[in-house]
Amino acid sequence: MRVYRSIVEASGGPLRGGAIAVGNFDGVHHGHQALLRAARELATAAGSRAAALTFEPHPVRVLRPGLAPPVLTPLPRKLELLASLGIDAAVVQPFTLEWAATSAAEFVGRDLVDGLGVAGVVVGWDFTAGHERARVDALRPLLAARGGALHVVEPVTSDGLVVSSTKIREFLLEGKVEAAALLLSRPYDVDGVVAHGAGRGRGFGFATANVRTEGLLPANGVYVVRAFVGGDGDGFEGAAFHGGVCNIGVKPTVESGARVTAEAHLFDFDGRDLYGEPIRVAFLSRLRDERRFDSIDALKAQIAADADRARSYLTAAPGG
Repeated sequence: MRVYRSIVEASGGPLRGGAIAVGNFDGVHHGHQALLRAARELATAAGSRAAALTFEPHPVRVLRPGLAPPVLTPLPRKLELLASLGIDAAVVQPFTLEWAATSAAEFVGRDLVDGLGVAGVVVGWDFTAGHERARVDALRPLLAARGGALHVVEPVTSDGLVVSSTKIREFLLEGKVEAAALLLSRPYDVDGVVAHGAGRGRGFGFATANVRTEGLLPANGVYVVRAFVGGDGDGFEGAAFHGGVCNIGVKPTVESGARVTAEAHLFDFDGRDLYGEPIRVAFLSRLRDERRFDSIDALKAQIAADADRARSYLTAAPGG
């Protein structure tokens, strides 16, 4: 997938006559996938390329930083997911206060038609554009007047729930990782690096990888996870795969501080030093709340029980 770092960079021909899906695509969930699928179908019918136009940073981080939601998929992960869905090109438009002053007419005429030269534009039913926040009914004639066509994707539901990034965040902050996975079409994951921790887990017989990440962590608790360790710095293709358990929280039995950490105990691990290595942790199921134990022995017994339950879950799960 070719990545263009602005509309200007992508202008001048490479996407001419193609179809483009427009949105923030945070999460690249079922609803986003419907937009991308529609763009692919339009492009295939026209014998052209399918593209996605997204914005970095999330517009709310620029317009209302105090209200900005946690990001589900940082840009590198978003681009990886877009590529996996068969998109030929991604246009990442820097979102600044200056660019936010663009009108809907300028966005359609200057950017989409004159700049990118696309023939089909795919958006969600609640999409708005320009500083006046023009909705789809206003955008359709603007695009038609320039020879383009607007295709609107209606709300996508899963088990009766409208799929949205907001609902996925709510599920994660409640620890409902399996519900989030239904809306995402995959387990929720975070990328990070393995950092030095206190080293207590090794003394308990359960060595852990202390995951330093800027990703949104699910609610405090203990989870069944799959982890990918290593990779080539350009994703996790070929990275070592491990099932495991991950504790998110403040470790109340052994620490008095309130700093939330994510510590993953990886099964069948060869024991090599992982410090500084990239890691991706996918959350499959919640085992229990985090809680304080009366003794270290009670904590060790619970960790062993958690590990047994996690192994059973992973054995029964698709993919083993």
